[in-house]
Amino acid sequence: MIQLEVNIMGQSYTLACRAGEDKALLNAVSYLNEKMCVIRDSAKVKGTDRIAVMAALSLATELLATKSPDGPLSGLSMAEVKQKILSMHDTLDLALTPQENLF
Repeated sequence: MIQLEVNIMGQSYTLACRAGEDKALLNAVSYLNEKMCVIRDSAKVKGTDRIAVMAALSLATELLATKSPDGPLSGLSMAEVKQKILSMHDTLDLALTPQENLF
């Protein structure tokens, strides 16, 4: 585990993550900080706790909008969808590799 010092709305936090996951965590921190600052700057919400709740609701709405309510991928997380796509690529590579010798 590695530790990162980050800032969200001027508040310092020490966060831990696995080696190699630091870039994703820093991207998430940056995205959250941006969301919270937009809410704070709108002057409609006061207090860090309320801003955090509003940002969490906004992020949850975005996440839920990425899920398809119907079809073969309904209810899957983005990671599961990516894994299915990678599996499809592997299957296609196996099927198409012998075809390369024909041309």
